[in-house]
Amino acid sequence: MTSSSSDAPLRRRPAWAALEAHVQKMKRVHLRQLFAEDRGRGERLAVEAAGLYLDYSKNRITGETIELLLRLAQESGLRQRIDAMFNGDVINVSEKRAVLHVALRAPRGATIMEGGRNVVPDVHAVLDRMAGFADRLRGGSWTGGTGKRIRNVINIGIGGSDLGPVMAYEALRHYSDRSLTCRFVSNVDGTDFAEAVRDLDAAETLFIVSSKTFTTLETMTNAHSARDWLLARLGGAKDPIARHFVAVSTNAEEVAKFGIDTANMFGFWDWVGGRYSMDSAIGLSTMIAIGPENFRAMLDGFHAIDEHFRTAPFERNLPVLLGLIAVWYNDFFGAETQAVLPYEQYLKRFPAYLQQLTMESNGKHVTLDGTAVDYNTGPIYWGEPGTNGQHSFYQLIHQGTRLIPCDFIAFAQALNPLGRHHDLLLANVFAQTEALAFGKTAEEVKKEGTPDWLVPHRVFEGNRPSNTILLERLTPAALGKLVALYEHSVFTQGTIWQIDSFDQWGVELGKVLAQRIIPELASGKEPPPAHDSSTNALIRRYRKLRGSA
Repeated sequence: MTSSSSDAPLRRRPAWAALEAHVQKMKRVHLRQLFAEDRGRGERLAVEAAGLYLDYSKNRITGETIELLLRLAQESGLRQRIDAMFNGDVINVSEKRAVLHVALRAPRGATIMEGGRNVVPDVHAVLDRMAGFADRLRGGSWTGGTGKRIRNVINIGIGGSDLGPVMAYEALRHYSDRSLTCRFVSNVDGTDFAEAVRDLDAAETLFIVSSKTFTTLETMTNAHSARDWLLARLGGAKDPIARHFVAVSTNAEEVAKFGIDTANMFGFWDWVGGRYSMDSAIGLSTMIAIGPENFRAMLDGFHAIDEHFRTAPFERNLPVLLGLIAVWYNDFFGAETQAVLPYEQYLKRFPAYLQQLTMESNGKHVTLDGTAVDYNTGPIYWGEPGTNGQHSFYQLIHQGTRLIPCDFIAFAQALNPLGRHHDLLLANVFAQTEALAFGKTAEEVKKEGTPDWLVPHRVFEGNRPSNTILLERLTPAALGKLVALYEHSVFTQGTIWQIDSFDQWGVELGKVLAQRIIPELASGKEPPPAHDSSTNALIRRYRKLRGSA
């Protein structure tokens, strides 16, 4: 590959043009035909690595499709981009930062350089401090201001400081200390905080305030409400703030100003993006819930996929294949969404976590050099766990007019074995992917004795694509592997699209405007003319309704 090929606009790359021609043929091919012509397709289009088995045979692809997608990855400089990330190069160009979440799970003794410094020892120093604190709290030696043992832990954060910890707690609840109550507050809606503390004893409650800058509006509003709530109940206790608050931040000055002892501040680095931070100090609540040993097992799972992504040839590389197949549907079939369907109740928050990981990363409209894109980026990710979705939105996936590629995630062993439940659950996984791929023809429906007038309603077109990701058991390591799998799939997609997957300027404008509007809501003056007529009318209406409450 020449250096000029990766610099060329995406649509001018030879592989892109070849894919545009190839898709016209593939749109006329049904999965029934592909499987009939290749009896070994189900085994051939599957790959296993690090305990993950990916069956991607039920996609509208052939060997030629994969070859062209791999060529596109080469022309896009994916190998060089992977090396640049692991080498600590500045690949987050708009913020001029390295992107080194892979360092958060590197083993002791590894070397990952950033700015001429090996960051791995710093990472493990923080992990060791986290583990020491978690052990003290779990063991009962860390007590509140009245001497009572801490039994409630509330994480206050938003975005990556909330979605990752919430997802991980729910996913690994089976491994958690059930004597601890863990809750999460993120929404600036007062209801979120009020419900989180409603039945708790302040003397037994610890708040973890997670904010890199310690100035995030939603997080600090909730943190100040937590402080007020605590002081109203424990104002006479010894060191109430110091014993009931810890911080995950990089801003020691603001942490101290709030009243938190900076000895109880756990830091991270500007090369850790929020949505990539659940395995950093942001995961302190996770470590407290499941213990340091399980947390480190999760990190080992992350690292296993990191190494697979870094070293495996692209044709056997799970994140690369997932990312390229996503590009195939997004840009050549016009698929607007991607469903992620975990058949494991503990993963009920996994789709919500992926929404930030995928859409905040790749919801971009300009390339790395600021040029407007003329192709689709960032599909919409969504989903629900288990068989619940089958009785909700699967109707649209099976018989609707939209093409919705699906990822099915399943585990061979149940964490809570109960009669035939798990066999029934997995039977649904395999049945759904089969039904989506092959459907049911009019002839098959008629053979069942269906009246002619009803036949069209009972036909399943099929040819609906899916991936199946199968693991042995949901363990902390397995969770780490799944998250890293999607992290690097997102990276692969972003590399193809020539976008910066690690900034998030799109969240800023609304926050800036909100700061302008906040004082206007409390003011009795006419809203300033700087707003449009709709916003001014809404401000006036809000003031009127609030006054009549």
